[in-house]
Amino acid sequence: METLAKQPLSNLQLELLKVFSHQLNDDEIGDLKKLLVQFFSQRAIDQANKTWDEKGWTDADVDRMLATKLRASKTSDK
Repeated sequence: METLAKQPLSNLQLELLKVFSHQLNDDEIGDLKKLLVQFFSQRAIDQANKTWDEKGWTDADVDRMLATKLRASKTSDK
């Protein structure tokens, strides 16, 4: 825990501390969580779409990736 205390806050954390220096009720916190989920979900979707376009992937490529075992099972690691 001591290491975490020495690390500076990110610019986002500092900004959020400033903006939310007042108390929020449970409904407001829930709304904020939903907003953050939507924000980060859209960023992930945008990045996935960009990668899809850059790689020139097709539906067949994705089907092939889905059928490919990319990780070893936990039992085989031991």
